[in-house]
Amino acid sequence: MAATSMDFEPAGELKFGQVGIANLRVRRLDPERLAAEMRDRVTRAPNLFARAAVVLDFGGLPATPGVDEARALIDALHGAGVLPVALAWGSSDNARLSEQLGLPLLAKFRAQYERGDEPSPAPAAETTPLPPEPAPPPPPPPAAVAGDPGLMQTLPVRSGQQIYAENRDLTVLGAVGAGAEVIADGSIHIYGPLRGRALAGAQGNAGARIFCRAFQAELVAVAGRYKVLEEIPKELHGKAVQVWLEGDELRIAALD
Repeated sequence: MAATSMDFEPAGELKFGQVGIANLRVRRLDPERLAAEMRDRVTRAPNLFARAAVVLDFGGLPATPGVDEARALIDALHGAGVLPVALAWGSSDNARLSEQLGLPLLAKFRAQYERGDEPSPAPAAETTPLPPEPAPPPPPPPAAVAGDPGLMQTLPVRSGQQIYAENRDLTVLGAVGAGAEVIADGSIHIYGPLRGRALAGAQGNAGARIFCRAFQAELVAVAGRYKVLEEIPKELHGKAVQVWLEGDELRIAALD
């Protein structure tokens, strides 16, 4: 009898990596207003925001919304043209809500942009024999090692490609094409045209900066604060610029 041929090849290959997902921190549970704001973003920059994946962060609310309220918000955002795909990590109520909604929890964003923003634990009642053990403080944003030259990208970054410099700066010697994305926990230096997206200070480093020779970016961000091309004065298009945070405001200025 002929031996049966066994197929040991997996049907799917699972990999983990950096993905471009926006974090929507809800500060007021008003589905109509939130949908209008996102619809405006989609209208102004459809290539960037249309059908964009977003993580809902309810940490800015006094209480976790109920499942019906959360579903109403998700439906409104779908109608605005964006796709909620997960909830940001939060309380145990938030974890239960994610199960009820059938959405995963992501801890990444709270760690990156919300350090020190967690409410203090409530004081223990007098009848409690021992006070609750305080939560450990969040770790500081990772910093580039002194003398570390950072990650050097010698080839152009093409559409659909993503380069990430973890805990260091990123230097790109060529162009960053439309639809490409460069991310660094430190600063980003681009010696060619920037036509895609550049996100510096990805782990919350507000002192990071972006430098490029020819500014035509779809989006630039430092420590989560961002601007799209439509929000930037036309006289800066095509110019050598630097991008930095001044307080909570993202600033862009010509280098010439």
